Amino acid sequence: MPSRTWLIPVAAAVGIALLISGINPHERSTWLMEVAPVLAVFPLLIVTGRRFPLTSLLYLLIAAHAAILILGGAYTYARVPLGAWVQEWLDLSRNPYDKLGHLAQGLVPALAARELFVRREVVRGRSWIGVLAVAVALSVSLLYELVEWAAALMLGQGADAFLGMQGDPWDTQSDMGMALLGALCAVVLLAGIHDRQLARMSRPVSHGEAG
Repeated sequence: MPSRTWLIPVAAAVGIALLISGINPHERSTWLMEVAPVLAVFPLLIVTGRRFPLTSLLYLLIAAHAAILILGGAYTYARVPLGAWVQEWLDLSRNPYDKLGHLAQGLVPALAARELFVRREVVRGRSWIGVLAVAVALSVSLLYELVEWAAALMLGQGADAFLGMQGDPWDTQSDMGMALLGALCAVVLLAGIHDRQLARMSRPVSHGEAG
């Protein structure tokens, strides 16, 4: 298995970003709801890292998704400067940063499901693995939309920043559409490099791979 020493600085960077984002976020309650997946997943990765390490590709994408969530939590999605710049550049009616989050929300769970299905030999036939990985990603997206709906019912206007609809009546549909696009990217565009990394994990580390 290839060396994973680079994971330490990556994890440290995510942890530092999380701490900084929590010092003075735009809305504390929104920050907590947005970074909740990071707070839940990263300890789990640490606990299971030795017994069931993931591919480098999946670790990097999880870190990137965490960064997206952390930035969105710090500013709220409608106020993220990067999205505001894209909004102005493309003359959009809303800040599109949340769509990047939903793209990652489809891509990362799909790749994680694909990795689990391949390594545990849950499904026979690679075509079905891709289909089920996309289904898992869409289920995660649906669950997230239900959480947003519940937050809207319980918090009313207090959930506006978390919902990030920005006046778009088709926000839920476009969110799930972006998640579907991300999932398809995972099982189609990234399948080749993912398979190569999965194959490398099953053989010993050579001197050229060490470090």
